[in-house]
Amino acid sequence: MFKHIQLLGFLSLALGASLVSAQGGQACNATTLCGASAPCCSEYGFCGSGSFCLGGCNPLYSHALDSCKPEPVCQDSVHTFPDLSRIVMNTTYYDGNATEHDWTLDKGQIINTNSSGGELALLLTETNGGTRISSTRYLHYGTVTARMKTGRWGGVVTAFITMSDIKDEIDWEFPGDATTEGQTNWFWQGVIPEWPTTHGTTVGNLSYLTDTFQNYHDFTIDWQPDTLTWLIDGNIVRQLKASDAVVNGTSNYPSTPSRIQLSIWPAGIASEPAGTVSWAGGMINWADPDYTAAGHFYALVQGINVTCHDPATAPVGATSYVYGTNQSAFTPSIAFSNASTVSAARGLLADATGSFGVWTVACAVVFSLVGAMLA
Repeated sequence: MFKHIQLLGFLSLALGASLVSAQGGQACNATTLCGASAPCCSEYGFCGSGSFCLGGCNPLYSHALDSCKPEPVCQDSVHTFPDLSRIVMNTTYYDGNATEHDWTLDKGQIINTNSSGGELALLLTETNGGTRISSTRYLHYGTVTARMKTGRWGGVVTAFITMSDIKDEIDWEFPGDATTEGQTNWFWQGVIPEWPTTHGTTVGNLSYLTDTFQNYHDFTIDWQPDTLTWLIDGNIVRQLKASDAVVNGTSNYPSTPSRIQLSIWPAGIASEPAGTVSWAGGMINWADPDYTAAGHFYALVQGINVTCHDPATAPVGATSYVYGTNQSAFTPSIAFSNASTVSAARGLLADATGSFGVWTVACAVVFSLVGAMLA
């Protein structure tokens, strides 16, 4: 069921390689850091400057720990969507100003339905490759709840996750047409655990977990320094102790500031490996009456609540998080800073294929590679 999870590390590397090919830039990884002229390693694993140094920039693979722009510090907040004014609609022109914007549209399409006080719809079409939004601010421990409705179609996956710039990750995922269950997962620095793994679990057969397409539910990630808890409608459904995530003396517990991300993406397509298609509920039926009527599949988000729980009290005037040298083996230190998160450069990720052209082309290449690898 969670076999697709093992592909995440490969996907990240292959996606980076594809983007390097498309952009003509240098790949960056643990053994090949970015040079001074293009100092920032993007979330897709290639070097650049300007926009490359913002959300998702990996400081461990960049020219220096301070090459990436500082990460906007967490703030307690309640996000609703009466309109789209707080969302950057083209992330390639986002400048790092988290005071001006709460979210970036990383790819795809969103609309506001203006029902029940406003709902954000994440759209999936046969041509857009899916939709993802990311928070502009980072969470360094705390509680985040997404009140949402998932998709209900085989092959269509809805996701609500936290993701750090060095690939610490905590997941809620909702594959295909399994609308009375959800799946939880976690990762540390992009390390893919050996199969079989207990990192991923399925949560279902709960009396209160009614159809996730028809009904709104509150899905929560409660991430504390000592425990990680997943909840549905306030009910604990899974808990991980940090002490249980120690491997060979090294803590593999997610511990670095993370963006909040929500997405809908196509797992049931021909370029995906058979295991991923099966996990997601089969091939997508683009002739489904829901799709033909609306012109898209969708997931709905009514609101997102964020409560910060930084491991230390922020000093007066703190605006950001910055990475430092390792505080223990393989674990970088994180400190508050009053350094600006804003970059003067914008639009450096766009190319002739459009703002998201490279992202879409790269994903197609990666999925083809994975499919060939597992065939």
